[in-house]
Amino acid sequence: MVETFMREAINLSLENVRSGHGGPFGAVVVRGDEIIGRGSNSVTARNDPTAHAEIVAIRLACQTLGSFQLRDCELYASSEPCLMCLGAIYWARLRCYYYANTRADASRAGFDDARIYDEIATPAGHRSVPGARLVIPGALQAFEEWMRAAVKQPY
Repeated sequence: MVETFMREAINLSLENVRSGHGGPFGAVVVRGDEIIGRGSNSVTARNDPTAHAEIVAIRLACQTLGSFQLRDCELYASSEPCLMCLGAIYWARLRCYYYANTRADASRAGFDDARIYDEIATPAGHRSVPGARLVIPGALQAFEEWMRAAVKQPY
């Protein structure tokens, strides 16, 4: 079954290239022996830089299950997930993930995440897109109220 699911992710990536709808990436989320979410890269089609195949598949799987957690699910991706997608995999609490092509393969095709990996190791104020903390009175109020809230769904 593992190869069947990976083949589906690869087929989604090929269909996406052939249709001209986006980049050469596909992903599926699987629960047991059933695909519950499929995704193809649609960054350019949607004008959405977060519309990576893995994110699309995770969103659909969560909708299918009516849950933001995918603890008993696996993800199969045609290529090694980028840092954003890896973050989504962890936030969704997937059991595991598999990929076919490596970051080096993606880089050779023009999809190079190396600069993002390099940026993560750089202090926020020195990155190519600098970041800085703004200390604003009351900013912690939402966290404080969250910690005291009797009704909340932790995640």
